[in-house]
Amino acid sequence: MNAYGLIADAIVCLHFAYVGFVIGGLLVVLIGWLRQWRWVRNIWFRLIHLAMIGIVVVEAWSGVTCPLTNWEQYFRKLAGQQTHSGTFIGTLVHDLLFYEAPPWVFTICYTAFGLLVLAALWLVPPQWRRPEASGTETAIIEKPLTEPSVEN
Repeated sequence: MNAYGLIADAIVCLHFAYVGFVIGGLLVVLIGWLRQWRWVRNIWFRLIHLAMIGIVVVEAWSGVTCPLTNWEQYFRKLAGQQTHSGTFIGTLVHDLLFYEAPPWVFTICYTAFGLLVLAALWLVPPQWRRPEASGTETAIIEKPLTEPSVEN
């Protein structure tokens, strides 16, 4: 196993993590909505999640192959490997990610999933800032900048 093969395996693992975040992110949002977890409404988490599936949908509609797929294939060729083979982990992860189907099938699946993410934004809207605890009041105590002088 040479360095190029290891790089290809790392890329396919990164690709798997990307897909896992997109799919798992939606599942976590829906479960969190049911369980009333506040953190699933975090605006940054939700925007990153939306952007990640948005990239996939735009790539699919544009007919662009994912850059991670291209990089993996490039490094497999440099390693002298077939594009679908590698180490045990690399092959396992690759086989979990890639299926044989016409491109339109993937475009429809990615678009449908993107629409589900958008629906989740409506169903479980993100919060722009952390809500204040209800029923508590905070008093602002101002301390004078200088001590008052006592004149005799």
